[in-house]
Amino acid sequence: MRNNFITSISDYNLQPTGNVKAKGFSNIALIKYWGKYSKQIPANPSVSFTLSEAFTQTELKFKEKRGNKTNIQVFLDGTNQPDFAPKIEKFFQSIIDYIPFIHYYDFEVHTHNSFPHSSGIASSASGMSALASCLIQMEEEFGYKNEKAIEKASFLARLGSGSASRSLYPGAVVWGETAEIEGSNNEFSISINHRINPIFQDFQDCILLIHKGKKRVSSTLGHQLMNEHLFAEQRFKQAHQNLKILLKALEQADIDTFIRIVEKEALSLHAMMMTSDPYFILMEPQTVKAIQEIWRFREETGEKICFTLDAGANVHVLYPKQSEKNILTFINERLKSLCENQEMLMDYVNQKI
Repeated sequence: MRNNFITSISDYNLQPTGNVKAKGFSNIALIKYWGKYSKQIPANPSVSFTLSEAFTQTELKFKEKRGNKTNIQVFLDGTNQPDFAPKIEKFFQSIIDYIPFIHYYDFEVHTHNSFPHSSGIASSASGMSALASCLIQMEEEFGYKNEKAIEKASFLARLGSGSASRSLYPGAVVWGETAEIEGSNNEFSISINHRINPIFQDFQDCILLIHKGKKRVSSTLGHQLMNEHLFAEQRFKQAHQNLKILLKALEQADIDTFIRIVEKEALSLHAMMMTSDPYFILMEPQTVKAIQEIWRFREETGEKICFTLDAGANVHVLYPKQSEKNILTFINERLKSLCENQEMLMDYVNQKI
C-alpha cells in the first residue's frame, strides 16, 4: 500500500521559496496503542477521539538550499529549539520516497501549541499531523493533485509519531487492521465517525493536569519494552476483543459498555508498564485519587462519567455534553485540587477538521 504514495521529483513544479500553514489536533485513544513493529506498524488496532482545543499550529517555510545538507531549524513560540531539529531531520529522512523534494530545500518549522509545552499533554500527535499536512500542502503548491491527500497525510504523520496518524480526521478514528472495520489498515488511519451514535459526537473531555513536564520513561521506550513483554500477546488479543465491543457500543449508544471498555483499556495500558522489564509507573498518587473520586461520584449519582489515561499521569474525564452541568460542578469541587497548580484543559470531540 505504501507504494501508492511514492512520487517522483518530475511530478512537481518546484518553487524556489514559500511557506505553508496547517493545524494538527491532539487525540485521546480509547483502545490503546502500546507496542509496535518496524516502520511504525502497530501491534494492535487503536480507536481514538480527535480533540478540539488541544492543537498545534505550524508554519513551514522553505527555500532552495545552497549546500548539500538540508538545514532544518525549529522554533517554538518564536524561540529557536535546536534540540527539536534532529527528530524532524529523522522524520524527513524516513519520508524521502514519498516527498522527494525534501532534498531540495532548507526549512524553518515555526510551531505553537494551544496548551503549555510543559503541561504533560503529548504534542507529538498534534505536531506531526500538522507537519504532515504542511507537506501535503507543499505538494499542492507544486501542482501535484492527490485524491487521497488525507490518507497520505495520515501515512506520513504515522512515520513521525504513530498516534499522529489518527489526528488527521474528526471524531472517531481507527488506526490498525481489524476485521471489524472495512478499509482499516496499519499504514494510515480512517474515519469511523459515520458509525458512531450522535451522543458520542459531542463528548466532553476534561484533562486533569496531574503532572506537568517530561515523563520519567518515554513512550518510545515503553513501546520497545513490549517486544519481550511476558503478557504482550494476551494484551494484543485483548485490544482486538475490546475494539469489537467498543465499536458496537459506539454504534448503539451503549454508554455503560463504553465506560467499562474505555476504563479497562486505560488500566491495561498502565498494567503493561508496571509488568514490563524493567517495570515502571507513570501514574501519580493524585491519578489514583482522581480515578477513585470518579468511581465514587458515578456510584453516588448514576452520571455517565468515566476516565481514560494517556501514557502518563494525566487523567481524561469523559462525559456526555448533556450531563455537563452536574459533572463540571463535581470536577471543580473534587478533582481540580488534585491537579498541579489546579490546572485543567477543557476539551471536546472535534467534528470540524
